[in-house]
Amino acid sequence: MPVRSANPIRARSLIRDNLEKQAGTLNLIHSRMPNIKVFSGTSHPDLAQRIVDRLGIDLGKVVTKKFSNLETCVEIGESVRGEDVYIVQSGSGEINDNLMELLIMINACKIASASRVTAVIPCFPYARQDKKDKAGGEDKEENKLAKKNYDWKFRSRAPISAKLVANMLSVAGADHIITMDLHASQIQGFFDIPVDNLYAEPAVLKWIKENIPEWKNSIIVSPDAGGAKRVTSIADRLNVEFALIHKERKKANEVASMVLVGDVKDKIAILVDDMADTCGTIVHAADRLVEAGATKVYAILTHGIFSGPAISRINNACFEAVVVTNTIPQDGHMRDCPKIQCIDVSMMFAEAVRRTHNGESVSYLFSNVPY
Repeated sequence: MPVRSANPIRARSLIRDNLEKQAGTLNLIHSRMPNIKVFSGTSHPDLAQRIVDRLGIDLGKVVTKKFSNLETCVEIGESVRGEDVYIVQSGSGEINDNLMELLIMINACKIASASRVTAVIPCFPYARQDKKDKAGGEDKEENKLAKKNYDWKFRSRAPISAKLVANMLSVAGADHIITMDLHASQIQGFFDIPVDNLYAEPAVLKWIKENIPEWKNSIIVSPDAGGAKRVTSIADRLNVEFALIHKERKKANEVASMVLVGDVKDKIAILVDDMADTCGTIVHAADRLVEAGATKVYAILTHGIFSGPAISRINNACFEAVVVTNTIPQDGHMRDCPKIQCIDVSMMFAEAVRRTHNGESVSYLFSNVPY
């Protein structure tokens, strides 16, 4: 019904009031149903569910299946036109299948006219293959297949697979990446799109203060020289000492000795690393710390991959506890090994998603745990 009035000023006022009421109604609708969709891949549905629970929204509908020849098929079950889409998929389990599934989901949302597609990758796949390294990576001593007849000159023709993954994600249509504790920070430079690399450090500090009563008498230890920057940051925040272990190799794939740099005698040693795969390095490091006089040994890891003999090694090792985050599913590992404990970091990813969606800064999360 058009507004009729003999007074044109009065008529304009009524029209303005009607428009303001309509705008208020639309804002109310959008506040209840924000322009955001979160989908989960098959690698870590529990983390995705925790994220949407924290955000107060429902998980998006997606059907993932495999054909008889093992091709991956993904069907997005709801409209994403004009939506801000977040896809949660971690680099764990069947890594190659999960990576391909993520790429297909990104592309499916992009060609369905999503306004922005963000890949939330708690554990970035192939992160250890970030350079041509003459030493062949941290866990080469554990790789039984490479142990025989491995020629180090071949490293000059090694791939930089992390860069390849970055290219694949960009070509698939990802507009933004959210991840946690990249194995090497320079991986962010492999992308031409924004990358938010969150840190588990605030959650780790919170766990130490709440679960280690004598934490003031502790020392933070890096199991290799590459993690020195990580442990010094934590040690500074706790105002305690730090140490590191230097691995010396007499020949390829075999650690000849581990040299401890620092004094751990009569202290609680806390080993901190970004990931543990077969756990050979941290188990040897724990033995070395006990030999040097540490009263207790804890291990805190962001990504607990725990492949091969990892669980049996931890069960037989001298750890008080091995603490990991849930960037990778840990339920099965915790059943098999009572020493493994889990820190929930879903609130950090949920807050990163919320801040990204609202155009806010995420730097608060670099030093704080959201409550």
